[in-house]
Amino acid sequence: MNPEEREELARLLPSPGEPVLTSDRHDLLKDHLMRELTMEARHFEETGNAPGTRRRSPGRRFVLMAVPLGAAAAVAATVLIGSAAAPAPDARAADLLNRIAEVAAAKQAVPVRDDQYVYVRTQGFMKFADDDIRVLRESTWTAVDGKRAGLRRITVLVGPPPRPRDPFASYSKGTHDMRLNPDANVTTYRELAALPTDPDALLEKLYAHGRSEGQSEQSAALEKIGDMLPDATLLPALDAALYRAAARIPGVSVVQNAKDYAGRSGIGLTFKDRGDRTVWVFDKRSLDYLGSNKEALLDTGVADKAGRTPGR
Repeated sequence: MNPEEREELARLLPSPGEPVLTSDRHDLLKDHLMRELTMEARHFEETGNAPGTRRRSPGRRFVLMAVPLGAAAAVAATVLIGSAAAPAPDARAADLLNRIAEVAAAKQAVPVRDDQYVYVRTQGFMKFADDDIRVLRESTWTAVDGKRAGLRRITVLVGPPPRPRDPFASYSKGTHDMRLNPDANVTTYRELAALPTDPDALLEKLYAHGRSEGQSEQSAALEKIGDMLPDATLLPALDAALYRAAARIPGVSVVQNAKDYAGRSGIGLTFKDRGDRTVWVFDKRSLDYLGSNKEALLDTGVADKAGRTPGR
């Protein structure tokens, strides 16, 4: 059938109209939705992760898997071969990252004991639906050695009030505490401290860690670096190495006027390879890391007990 015949036939046919569910089909879909909500609520109770959220909380940390020497060498060779055709990193972005690294390296290392907790305080959001985005401040206390339970304290600034039988009541307006159980899949502070501080060796390890489907090596490495930055503020040598490693990755560019999620102004770095348009934000004078346009870093430190802020 040629195009003219198809058009003529389309004019003769009645409009399909709006689809309408039968009552029994509507009831079936409603039952399915309720089952899904029940399963998500159960998942939330077990893990503390709400549905539809961006990756956060202990999940912002990552695990650098051990890679056999031969496989690591193969990955390194792939990276080196690919780099011949890859564009050079942006000179302005590389210069800024190296200056940030110098500032980070000059800071004093924080003494940390295994019986203490790494404290991180942030401001960000969780998306439950297109019309339900909740703004929250979150404090986490994670055991330095990863062997003891920690604490997650969430204060929801923008969100619905508490409601009866709400499966996600811990994300209603107000402050809520959740236990953080030890997790073998979460990188501990001690494991971060053991990472190489030579930027080339660190970048090789990041590339060897792999990537998600549809993600480039560069994007995966930058995402892992971003995940480590809050805790790395307590490890000056690693902190500096992360910025120097990022300076070697092409596709990073400078944003002169950027804001973190708490609204603080600074200079930013964005990544061509990141589809979510993440921008790291730094104070223009001190070059301290403020967080990103998706999540502001408000404080880091070391606490003696979960629930206590550093120095208390």
